[in-house]
Amino acid sequence: MVKLLADAGTSWTKVLELVEDKPQLTNSPMEKLINTDSCAFEYVQSRDINNNAVFGRVSLLSTRLINQHSDILFDAATGHMSFRRVKKNGKYENELVAMALGAMKVVKEPDVTIVDLGSRDSKWIKYNNFKYKDLDWNGTCGSGTGATIEMVCNFYDVDTDELPLEKEKIAVTCGVFGMEKIMDLVARGVPSEIAISRYIHGIAFNVWNFARCPDKIYLSGGLCLNKCFVNSLKLYTDVHLLGRFILLEGLY
Repeated sequence: MVKLLADAGTSWTKVLELVEDKPQLTNSPMEKLINTDSCAFEYVQSRDINNNAVFGRVSLLSTRLINQHSDILFDAATGHMSFRRVKKNGKYENELVAMALGAMKVVKEPDVTIVDLGSRDSKWIKYNNFKYKDLDWNGTCGSGTGATIEMVCNFYDVDTDELPLEKEKIAVTCGVFGMEKIMDLVARGVPSEIAISRYIHGIAFNVWNFARCPDKIYLSGGLCLNKCFVNSLKLYTDVHLLGRFILLEGLY
């Protein structure tokens, strides 16, 4: 039997198929999507909350694509776009809960701040001596999220892998106003890559400040893959990357 777990965000959906042995994956409703150009996947071995070994396949695909397949329902899910895709007897988990459970399976430190950045929200949790201490969730402003970065990079046809680290930053108090400042810089002759890098630096500073300026951050989400963002954040704190599948870890 195949169990489907999902973290369905606004832009991207991460799906974990759990099975007892690999051949069972051929019976998964995800099988028809796995070999398409729009789906990246890898096989994984992990352990559940009871420390039992589990085997599965984790995939990353656009939420738009997964929404085209109404027959794909989840046994457990989290994220903005998954609430109506959970099976009748399945479980929908709050994102902060999934994030906390997933991170604490991976991070074995008593005092830690975990930050997750999605397309349209940012959130963090702080632990002291393995116990919850504080948290916050910003779900209303694009000044600290990935969607605005994706939009400006697409607009200027800029590859995020080629963005340099800029010591100067744009004060990003609002995602929309921040994009306006990028356009102002470009209009004054600043290369678009430099302007966007300054904008990303501003977002990194906001994220660190939003998380109460910790000495160390464990970072989760798609921005783990953005070198400019990670290097900008490292100007303020010690950064450890958790990748973009931590919320899935909190579902089993």
